[in-house]
Order: sequence, then C-alpha cells, then structure tokens
Amino acid sequence: MPRLDQLLRTLKETDGSDLHLAAGLAPRIRRSGHLEPVEGWPVLADAELRALLREIASGAQWAEYEAQRDLDFAYGLAGVARYRANYFAQENGAGAVFRIIPERIVSAAELALPAAVLSLAHLAQGLVLITGPTGSGKSTTLAAIIDEINRSYAKHIVTIEDPVEFVHQNQRAVLSHREVGAHTGSFAAALRAAIRQDADVVLVGEMRDRETISAALTAAEMGLLVFGTLHTNGAAKTIDRVIDVFPAREQGQVRLSLAESLAGVVSQLLLPRAEGPGRVAVHEILLRTSALANVIREGNTPMLRSIIQAGRAQGMQLMDDALFARVGEGQIRPEDAWKKAVEKARFEPLLPQPQSGASAA
Repeated sequence: MPRLDQLLRTLKETDGSDLHLAAGLAPRIRRSGHLEPVEGWPVLADAELRALLREIASGAQWAEYEAQRDLDFAYGLAGVARYRANYFAQENGAGAVFRIIPERIVSAAELALPAAVLSLAHLAQGLVLITGPTGSGKSTTLAAIIDEINRSYAKHIVTIEDPVEFVHQNQRAVLSHREVGAHTGSFAAALRAAIRQDADVVLVGEMRDRETISAALTAAEMGLLVFGTLHTNGAAKTIDRVIDVFPAREQGQVRLSLAESLAGVVSQLLLPRAEGPGRVAVHEILLRTSALANVIREGNTPMLRSIIQAGRAQGMQLMDDALFARVGEGQIRPEDAWKKAVEKARFEPLLPQPQSGASAA
C-alpha cells in the first residue's frame, strides 16, 4: 500500500478537506478552513516527499510532473474517497495538495441549497455560472445541481473537467464524464464536440480562457444548458470578467451573446460555522430577467444590484443580505461576515464591542 494512502485516510477520518505537503514542512490538513499539523508525521525532506508522491502517479504522470513541474490528476482510494491531486514545485522542492472528493454525491436537500439555486437544474437552456474563490464549494454545488437533473430528466449530460471529480451514476439521465488530457485536448474542444454528441446539458469544470468562454456562449446560444465556474466574487465582477477576457473589438458582440444566453449567476462563499465544526455556504443569486439582458447589452453592470434587489420574490439575493441573514440566524459570526461584506458599515453594529473599563496606558 502506498505510504501516502495513510495520510489520505487520515484526511477522510478527521473530516478534513485538503492535505498539504511541501518539502521542508510537516504534513498539514485543512479542517473547517484552518490548517493543522498531522500528528505523528515529521518534516518531510524533498527526496522523501518525492518518493511519496511518485508511488501513486503513473509513469506518464510523473514524467509530465518532472518536465512541467505541475501536474493535475484524480486518485481513488477504494472504500474511502476520490482525491483531486495537484503536484507543483516550490522554493524548497516538491509540493502537493490533495482535495477530497466525496464518493457519494451530496444532494441539494442535504446542502440546503436555496430554492432559486436548485431551480437552475430545471432550465431548458442557457449559461449558468457558479463562481467564488478556490475552496468555496463550487464543485459540490454543481454536483448537487447535476444530480437533480440526473434524477429528474432523461437527458444526455456531458461533464468536462481537469481532472474528473464527482462521478455520477446514470439514473434517468445518461452521463458522459470527460477528462481534459485523457479524453479530450481542451475544454473548448470538448465543448464544441458536445454539440455533435447530442448533449442536452454540459458542465465545464473551469472557464479558464477566451476560447473556452466563447465555446460555452456558442453552446448556450445553440440551445444547450451549460454550467461553468469562474474564480470571481459577485455577479457584477463575473459578467465583467466574461466580457473583459475578449479584445475590445469583440466585446460588443460578446455583450449581445451574453445578454441572450446568461440564465443565472450564483456566487458562493464558505464561512466557519459559529458553533461547532464545519462551514456554512452563503450565496449571491442573480437570475435572468428582461432587465438583466438590457443591462448586459448596455454595459451598465452597476445596475445589477438594483435588479437583484427587485428580484427578491424570485429568490434573488445580494451577498451582503445573505451574510446578514446568516448572522441573524446564528449560523456565522458577525466578524466573519464583516470580513466578506461589501458594505461593512452595515455589519459594524453587530461586531463584539471592546471591553469597557480598561485603564488608559
């Protein structure tokens, strides 16, 4: 058994989310958003760490790592979990991060996803963007949405990831999981091929570049339901990012395409739970309206705030409103909400007040 499996089992058994390995440091596990040392493991020298990492990589993967000094792949530990592995080079030598991917898909009900987010699974077509920083749970939310489609509709769902993370079992739908590198040359190539594969729904693991974003817009315009992720915060920044990735001469046409195809933007954050371990997902939600299409065409993204506020009855919400509500429910601490809020003054009255009576120095 590879020695690394011991650490990966510990990650699972301690309810961690990520295993961090780096030459010159002892292994660390991220739990509830914080990095903690793994008991019983010493500092790893570069040669020792490379030996650990090489045990679970194929010959071709290790050759790629040595040539490129970066490697992404998925690793499965039977009966435990799947892991998304990233190998890299750093100042003191080798490094790696393993993100745990639960073998069981967590349902929308278990995640307590807002009804407006779940409603995106029942769209017929359009582009849906799930956004947020690394580690904010985008993949878990997307997996729950795909699971809802899988349970509800006899459709062909194509997932394009690097590497494949959540593996869905066919229920009413037929799923085709494609991994960039192993099964297709690029996200964009797989998106273009999905149109010829009679796909109804396409999941794009990451919309990294102009070619992929362009292919996603085209697929949505052609009648597919396309889900993609971006590392952006908030609906306005997401729309601006999609448009700004194109050269100025093309942005007018991109605005028209996005105005016609954008069906929703969900921005997600994970904050520490106020009581006990774990984290709480908080969402900003923007859904399609005629006003949204006009705002995108005109490039007036500051108006998105008003559109979201006017769409509360449809389930839309601003991130600050969602944060404020979670504080009121006692799910998250005011100081954590304040750090993420846009209008910080709104949260300042909720912050713990300094102790009175302290003597002056």
